[in-house]
Amino acid sequence: MTAARKDLFTRALSLDADRLHFAAHSHHLWPDVSEAAQARAWEEANRFADRKWDMLFETVVPVAQAHVAAELNLPSSDTVVFSPNTHDFLLRLFSGIERRPVRILTSDGEFHSFRRQAERWVEAGLATVDRVPLEPFGSFADRFLEAARAGGHDWIVVSQVFFKTGQVFDRLEDLAALAAPAGPWVLLDGYHGFMATPTDLSALSDRLFYVAGGYKYAMSGEGIGLLHAPPGFCERPVVTGWYAEFGDLTGPPGGVKYVRDAGRLWGATFDPTSLYRFNAVRSMLDEAGLTTADVAAHARALATRLQKALTNGQVGALSEATILNPVEGEAARARFLALKHPQAADWRAGLLARNVITDVRDDVIRFGFGLYQDEGDVERVIAICRDL
Repeated sequence: MTAARKDLFTRALSLDADRLHFAAHSHHLWPDVSEAAQARAWEEANRFADRKWDMLFETVVPVAQAHVAAELNLPSSDTVVFSPNTHDFLLRLFSGIERRPVRILTSDGEFHSFRRQAERWVEAGLATVDRVPLEPFGSFADRFLEAARAGGHDWIVVSQVFFKTGQVFDRLEDLAALAAPAGPWVLLDGYHGFMATPTDLSALSDRLFYVAGGYKYAMSGEGIGLLHAPPGFCERPVVTGWYAEFGDLTGPPGGVKYVRDAGRLWGATFDPTSLYRFNAVRSMLDEAGLTTADVAAHARALATRLQKALTNGQVGALSEATILNPVEGEAARARFLALKHPQAADWRAGLLARNVITDVRDDVIRFGFGLYQDEGDVERVIAICRDL
């Protein structure tokens, strides 16, 4: 097991020394190096001033693209593009589908940024949506693929790791095989997969869109959404920013032209500070010799201890909860345990009153794990839960 690395988070931990932060899956604490990166962003913005954007696109952006490509094992970093949030990419991809209404296949367990937007598209007559229920999850992948193979959809959207339950969709090759530039397009929401569990898209990169962000396991805070865009897909999004016209352009004579690579999905002016933080965090991990697999193994060990306490009745009333995503062998998993019970919100409030940070989604309380927690922290949480 990889040892905890509290030494990488001294600033964040010192700001509330008594807190037990078990919400790394929700709002990950920032490593110390991110503070210096924040300062560097300010300094370079003022040092380069009018030359700032040239400098960013020559240095900061390519480094960030290379880090994403390395994490996902992509054959090229020029399929990676950034935006302030993942919702921006939903809008651009949707705009690139010519058919109206857009026929969408998804699950009933997607995050709110897509769920809410899809519902509004339906209200406006711009889309139809078929939702495959997550439960029973044991048959979900088969049911979802059956619906996808039936055809008739322009866009297929599904999570790599479902945000509420922590369950994992592991049939990516079967799903990607259905994708084509003429449709359907397949978008994998990797927000709870990116840097949470090892992800290898090398064999799927020419067919699969992958969207994620830096807010959680990338430890980089707000302001960084990222997208891998396969070549030949969504070449002319209708929603387009002016950064998409800088580089090697293609398009009809006299028409709006787009960059040939993933830059075709750039937006407009944004705050690049989050890219500085992301690059600093990735460099920190490299220098520490820590891979996503290492961090995931550390989190797995902590989750296994809490799971044992749950199943052995060591956590009082919480032992009555159903574990939606139990630790099972070495299979890819979420970096949190999702516990379902009608009293989940009450438990979360009781823990918060004791300065234990978790989060709740309806009747599911989630305990997330990261590098800044050790076995002692888990034992303290177990003891506190027992007294709730």
